[in-house]
Amino acid sequence: MKGHVMARHFLTLNDLSPDELEALLDHASALRKEWRQGIVRETLKNRVLAMIFEKSSTRTRVSFEAGMTQLGGTALFLSPRDTQLGRGEPIEDSAIVISSMVDAVMIRTFDHETVERFAAASRAPVINALTDDFHPCQLLADMQTYREHRGSIRGGTVAWIGDGNNMCQSYMNAADQFGFNLRIACPEGYEPNSSLMNAHSDRVEILRDPAEAARGANLLVTDVWASMGQEDEQKAREKAFRDYQISPALMKLADKDALFMHCLPAHRGEEISADMMEHTSSVVWDEAENRLHAQKALLEFLILNRLD
Repeated sequence: MKGHVMARHFLTLNDLSPDELEALLDHASALRKEWRQGIVRETLKNRVLAMIFEKSSTRTRVSFEAGMTQLGGTALFLSPRDTQLGRGEPIEDSAIVISSMVDAVMIRTFDHETVERFAAASRAPVINALTDDFHPCQLLADMQTYREHRGSIRGGTVAWIGDGNNMCQSYMNAADQFGFNLRIACPEGYEPNSSLMNAHSDRVEILRDPAEAARGANLLVTDVWASMGQEDEQKAREKAFRDYQISPALMKLADKDALFMHCLPAHRGEEISADMMEHTSSVVWDEAENRLHAQKALLEFLILNRLD
């Protein structure tokens, strides 16, 4: 059964077609509804997901582990102490062995090349649950949440306020895949990858002024100023980003129906004002829960090749 068909992977949003992504989000919303009605779904009975964490996480672990359990399957949590990809054994060897025993592999690590090398040798689907370059699973949840509250984002405008990090770079891929325009407001020296910028230049622009980025936007998004592993830069970043805060005042410049999102954890008083999480435009808690539903839809798609 396994190994005959080439496995589909989800390393960036570009691994799925726009049509597949749209269908996946519709399915995720249906799964959310079903789950809230208490309907039992055991599509992944006896299936196993290996979860390799080289970076710690709360939401990613809870959502994938709960998701597999809710679909009748099992998730194996492999902590940084249990697995050190590429140390002691080539990544490819780990991939061959692990993927021969499980139905899918989720990896959260530093170097994006790690997931690429693992996927190239894996006979099971590989999911990128965050690298230093991309965080595509979060984008599925974000796009699902926008659709549930406002309908299609196609033709809309998203303002990213803050660091040109892995989240920002996944938003750049999303701009193409979901057909929206992206304005990135970031301080000098904190831009996203320049080759990505060139690839997405028709839909993405970099601005220095958050107000200019927010004006008329349909969605405002941000992330912490210092990501995991950048804590030593905290002081310098606080200085560079101090004008890059999402607040009710900034939201006033956006479209009247604009939404506010944050992938969490949020540092109130830094990238967002203390009252932003409770703001009427905030859909942060739905967005967080939708990691569960979007990833369940993704797991069914990759393991079973189904979108309904």
